[in-house]
Amino acid sequence: MRLEELEIYQIALRLGDEVWDIVIKWDWFEKRGIGQQLTDAADSISANISEGYGRLSPRDNRRFCLFARGSLNETATWLYKAHHRNLIDDSTYNQLSSECNNLKIKLWNYIVALDKRIINEKSNG
Repeated sequence: MRLEELEIYQIALRLGDEVWDIVIKWDWFEKRGIGQQLTDAADSISANISEGYGRLSPRDNRRFCLFARGSLNETATWLYKAHHRNLIDDSTYNQLSSECNNLKIKLWNYIVALDKRIINEKSNG
């Protein structure tokens, strides 16, 4: 399977783009502060999934997926702050929070699958 076919990667890319499309419209102060943090965190999710996938080792892939999970949690926090500070409306916040929760579940399932591969490698090698 190619990286581009991996569902968690597709979702993470889409989430990063959605966040970018929102933040790019903000005023300078909001972009410089919360906007940069939010876009960096959101973009880091797909970047870490990609880097882990490229390592070709289930153990390295797992490690970078855990980094991606951390970035996903950070993204959710920045989304909360943006919503709380009236930078994003209720509907947008709820939609993006739902996407984060969906990705969190799928990413965790992928990490569990990598754990199984690591255990199989240990028992076979």
